[in-house]
Amino acid sequence: MSPERKLFGTDGIRGVAGAFPLDPETTFAIGRALARHLAQSAGSRRVVIGQDTRESSPSIADAVASGLAAEGVVVEGAGVITTPAIAHLARCRKFDAGIVISASHNPWTDNGIKVFGPDGFKLPDQIELDIEREIFSGIEKAAGEGARPTPTASPVPVNPGLRLDYIEHLIAKVRPVHRRLELVVDCAHGAASAVAPEVFARWSRELSVEFIHRDPDGQHINDHCGALYPEAVARAVVESEADLGVTFDGDADRAIFADADGKIVNGDAVLLLAAREMKASGRLRNDLVVATTMSNMGLEAALKRSGIRMLRAQVGDKYVLEEMQKHGATLGGEQSGHIIFLDDATSGDGLLTALHVLHVVGRSGKGLAELVSDLKVLPQVIKNVRVREKQPLLEIPEVARSIRKAEQALDGNGRVVVRYSGTEALARVMIEAESEQQMHRYADSIVAAIQQALGV
Repeated sequence: MSPERKLFGTDGIRGVAGAFPLDPETTFAIGRALARHLAQSAGSRRVVIGQDTRESSPSIADAVASGLAAEGVVVEGAGVITTPAIAHLARCRKFDAGIVISASHNPWTDNGIKVFGPDGFKLPDQIELDIEREIFSGIEKAAGEGARPTPTASPVPVNPGLRLDYIEHLIAKVRPVHRRLELVVDCAHGAASAVAPEVFARWSRELSVEFIHRDPDGQHINDHCGALYPEAVARAVVESEADLGVTFDGDADRAIFADADGKIVNGDAVLLLAAREMKASGRLRNDLVVATTMSNMGLEAALKRSGIRMLRAQVGDKYVLEEMQKHGATLGGEQSGHIIFLDDATSGDGLLTALHVLHVVGRSGKGLAELVSDLKVLPQVIKNVRVREKQPLLEIPEVARSIRKAEQALDGNGRVVVRYSGTEALARVMIEAESEQQMHRYADSIVAAIQQALGV
């Protein structure tokens, strides 16, 4: 992530709904700034906008749309829909941009604005920086003129055909299972609630699906459910004696699974399963997978045994995608469940990932646990530290000393990754080690150093 950007993180603009930069005046300014950016390359400008189920999403969507309309942009609404759906629609419906109002896995009090280009990809860092400058310029100009631009209250009209287009795209990309499977789906009270039931119903009649957490009320999205709490779907799988379960985050761009025994199957395991399937069918270009610095060393070892190379990108699915494009890879993803099947989509897509996993399970005749049974992970812990500011961590002497001490002690038999979240005021400390005792000792030491220097 560029250190110059003040609004855009690794996944768009994010913050507390109603507060800067998600207050009405600023979101209106964001819409105007995006419109002015589009005016540089497009004639008749069209933008598609969708949202998740947060209480604040409709008003933010309307404010952004008002800013776009004030500059002559035609805005078409997709209603409540997943983030990858907007990426798909931007590209396939030939919109000049796609916008999603969502804070993904964050609590309902937060929200965000994600922007996709006409190619369906997230905007490059430099373009986001240019748009930021236009946003601040517009705000300063309005303040200098004594103006207080207020977005209109008109809701964005919704075209239901857009959601149908996306559903048909999904079911055309992956062959259905030819085996009776019982599946539990956790929609996180989020965007998947509006899409997943029809996707699974139309994809295969041999699926028996139980849905949980699919009754959004605006305030309990991600609340002890969804991809941040995969133990919820794992419990439901065991209670229902289902074959497997899948859980999405608030905007359904990632998926985490549970096997029949209630064991959680994360993005690393999904990458292994998908990579082997794609290699066997000749679709894993260059026999290469792109993961991130957070992926376990066990994944790298398991892929190597299957003749597959693994490259690591910095955390963030947009950075995974950049490495995929740079090295000609067709599969990449994150431990958190963002999986990119580049032949099928331009972004991580939880529903698409679920269909791919179901296809492999159904075709193989094996259970999910058996398919990833040889993934032997090193003990790993990830600890979050809330911080008041994001100073460069290696420039803080005590933090730098704690990191160096851990790296020297592990001596290549483990890993230390310390970084800031791109979407929250958090420092993340990840330690892999051959023993849990080592792992916790060095993680606690680094966490303590960060808390002392920067803790809230």
